[in-house]
Amino acid sequence: MTEKHLTDVRFDSFGLRDELMQGIDDTGFSFCTPIQAETIPLALEGKDVAGQAQTGTGKTAAFLLATFQNLLIKPASEHRKQSQPRALILAPTRELAIQIHKDAEVLGKYTGLELGLVFGGTDYEQQRRQLEQGMDVLIGTPGRLIDYLKQRVYDLKAIQVVVMDEADRMFDLGFIKDIRFMLRRCPDPEKRQGMLFSATLSCRVTELAYEHMNQPEEVKIETGKVTADNVVQTCYMTANNEKVSLLIGLLRQMDAHRTIVFVNTKRGVDMVWGFLQGNGFQAAALSGDVPQKKRMSLLSQFQKGELSILVATDVAARGLHIENVSHVFNFDLPDDAEDYVHRIGRTARAGASGDAISFACETHAFALPDIEAFIGHRLPMEAVTDELLADIDPRSRIIPDRPARDNRHGSKPGQSGKHRRSSSGENRHRNRHRSKPKT
Repeated sequence: MTEKHLTDVRFDSFGLRDELMQGIDDTGFSFCTPIQAETIPLALEGKDVAGQAQTGTGKTAAFLLATFQNLLIKPASEHRKQSQPRALILAPTRELAIQIHKDAEVLGKYTGLELGLVFGGTDYEQQRRQLEQGMDVLIGTPGRLIDYLKQRVYDLKAIQVVVMDEADRMFDLGFIKDIRFMLRRCPDPEKRQGMLFSATLSCRVTELAYEHMNQPEEVKIETGKVTADNVVQTCYMTANNEKVSLLIGLLRQMDAHRTIVFVNTKRGVDMVWGFLQGNGFQAAALSGDVPQKKRMSLLSQFQKGELSILVATDVAARGLHIENVSHVFNFDLPDDAEDYVHRIGRTARAGASGDAISFACETHAFALPDIEAFIGHRLPMEAVTDELLADIDPRSRIIPDRPARDNRHGSKPGQSGKHRRSSSGENRHRNRHRSKPKT
């Protein structure tokens, strides 16, 4: 987080409990971001808050500090059962829930409050036992939470604070019915505090806020632009059969130490990953069918710098909060202009700078006018020169082995074997209907 990105409002001006100030000191920050400076005072007064700000601007710390303060100054009811959490924090994706939990561990380290984390895809019985043993703050995704709720493993009758993070993504991912199901099982809005945060306070998000919150105060941090100033955006008008060569050529010329490459389909992710891996780049492939444990392992390696490139679809990348992403590539332009903004928002977070490079190819160039209309300006165009195009052998692509569909050989679900380099014949067969990279 850069100094330019901060306000002159200090965390120690809010009257936060000493336990929370110790956690803030551990983070090394003294001054608030704009969304923190405006929402924390309102929340500490006990008001409900609906906040809008771009991703990477400190919304998580804002609602965590307000939630912890509420729980510390207002003791739980003496009738509260062990399996009744006091605060519920809802996130649209597993990755976002995990990130919120990590931030909560740092900020709440000295509070003595017990944290719980629940999400789908892994550790079913372990998470169930955790809920049965009880916690103060429950963080999770709607699907798995509702599963346990319907089994009466826990209930929401003692909730003092409800937080909905990235509410716009809740709608995008079809979770709103689930969210309403859970909110109706919490105490009435007048008997609890509600906080909602979103990149946009659209009509549907505002309707959700007013339906399930107690006259929330709206806070909008306007940037004046849809995209951040510190993202350098570039576009190349390229042929389909040049895209792999152009991507690898650009990567070889750049200091792209932490890069996300967005591709529109799972098959495309495998193809791009295969050529990157086969040409000396350490990359990870993320699509919707990657098992959760493998997914978490790959993300951890990417965050630690052990992998320099992440190739992902939009579905796989939603909710990712990864610091210091230097470059974002739109290998395929997205069909939805709003997805373009979310993609390039993965870089230049919290005041840092970054590069967003897009390929307007024969297949996806039709999306360019809508994207430019949405962001309010033309994308700067760069020429595709021979110097930028890497000489790529089509046989260099690595083909990932896939597990047997019927699992007859005892492989675990989602388990994959060793990668193999494609033979020229196999490559021709697999790419019969696909343009080959330029050689």
